[in-house]
Amino acid sequence: MSMPFYVAPEQMMKDRADYARKGIARGRALVAMRYTDGVAIVAENASETLRKVSEIYDRIAFAGVGKYNEFDQLRVAGIRAADLKGFQYSRDDVDARSLANSYAQMLGNIFTHEMKPMEVEILVAEVGLDGAGDQMFHILYDGTVVDERNYAAIGGDAETIRERLQEQWSDSMDLASAVRTGVSVLGGADREIPSGDLEVATLSRGNGRRCFQRVPGSEVDDLLAGS
Repeated sequence: MSMPFYVAPEQMMKDRADYARKGIARGRALVAMRYTDGVAIVAENASETLRKVSEIYDRIAFAGVGKYNEFDQLRVAGIRAADLKGFQYSRDDVDARSLANSYAQMLGNIFTHEMKPMEVEILVAEVGLDGAGDQMFHILYDGTVVDERNYAAIGGDAETIRERLQEQWSDSMDLASAVRTGVSVLGGADREIPSGDLEVATLSRGNGRRCFQRVPGSEVDDLLAGS
């Protein structure tokens, strides 16, 4: 009987992490940031049908980068969990923190026990009744949760994009300024992203009970033009 090859646990975890990071780095990045009326999410996405940003519940949005089929599974799971909790208890009991914890457990179990980790990073954002109640949680491929306060960047070249965000973000930005800042930090100084390759959505306190709204392409053009 042949004996299986032994691989040290720390080497196995390192190999899985490297594999997941390489897959995520191939994807295009997205950013989210607080502005005066809520949270804006700006993603580089050339597809007109496959979405990186979606609504999870009344005041909660989901955004993912990496392998589309994998983060879309997580999106659907989040919608089902939020709907079930809202039905069993109250709509007010559904919050971004509990969803982020559920995602963290799911991704952590897959990373530890499955042969292949998920090649995804996700963001769960919630808009509060006022600016102090806004929340953003960045969940990594291994289940690590990062509580982001004012802005977040996930996907390929996220560290560089986050540094640009740190320099350009301001808590007094309106939506137009937030969208222009998002496009600027995603493209950097050497690249201009056409508006047709952008996916923009907001969680706005002024939208009533359901705060999530996609920003159509024509409106994105107006926001970028400053009108």
